[in-house]
Amino acid sequence: MKLTKKRIAEIVFDHNDWASRTFDVVLLVLIFGSVIVATLDSVAELRSRFGTTFYILEVVFTVLFTIEYILRVWLTGKTLRYVTSFYGIVDLLAILPFYLSFFVADVQLLTVVRALRLLRVVRILKLGRYLSEADFISQSLKASMAKIQIFLFTVLTVVLIMGTLMYLVEGPSSGFTSIPRGMYWAIVTLTTVGFGDITPSTPLGQFIASLIMLLGYAIIAVPTGIVSSEMAKRRNPHDLIHSKTCHSCGAEGLGIDDKFCKKCGGEL
Repeated sequence: MKLTKKRIAEIVFDHNDWASRTFDVVLLVLIFGSVIVATLDSVAELRSRFGTTFYILEVVFTVLFTIEYILRVWLTGKTLRYVTSFYGIVDLLAILPFYLSFFVADVQLLTVVRALRLLRVVRILKLGRYLSEADFISQSLKASMAKIQIFLFTVLTVVLIMGTLMYLVEGPSSGFTSIPRGMYWAIVTLTTVGFGDITPSTPLGQFIASLIMLLGYAIIAVPTGIVSSEMAKRRNPHDLIHSKTCHSCGAEGLGIDDKFCKKCGGEL
């Protein structure tokens, strides 16, 4: 089968046939491999033993991701829109640090280069376009935003009240030197983290702390329930299986019958 530009674009951008899904799987393996190499390279003992191997693998990954980036720029109908889009910036950041290291020759700037090379882990963000549920979850979170904001406001109110109570009940002798300090303790306790750097010593303070701990377990379930409810309303198996991808901006989850992208207006 002859690979035309249109066919290559379908393989790179869409996920509806064997070739495009194979391309996605290979790219996922490369992304995970590059992130693992970048992570292991940060361990001094491993870098001293396998530094050369890590560097060679990094060169291979960078070359392959560069080819992918060039392909996407060439295939997209609106180059500038893709380059300035979220995924376009992520794709560029995934390869840019490696090439920058060739142009920074001053010894005093080597530390900056090493810091820039840490941006290699940004490649994990490239996974976003290959997760079929990503757009679905994003829409559910947006629909739940008002409820979540009210929930967060309620939690902040509880934190303020409890922090003030603990400041009044315990006082500076137990480490509650101010209301903000009391609020810090309330947040740590409410989230069930419990650093233990501030602890109540009076029976009343311990009783309030117990209430906050129990309240914390109840609060954890609230945002989960809100988002889950929206996800249940929006779930449509047909929409999850059949969808389109915009070649101009990389938008995912577009309707199979859509003629134009809902985000950039590009023709599908």
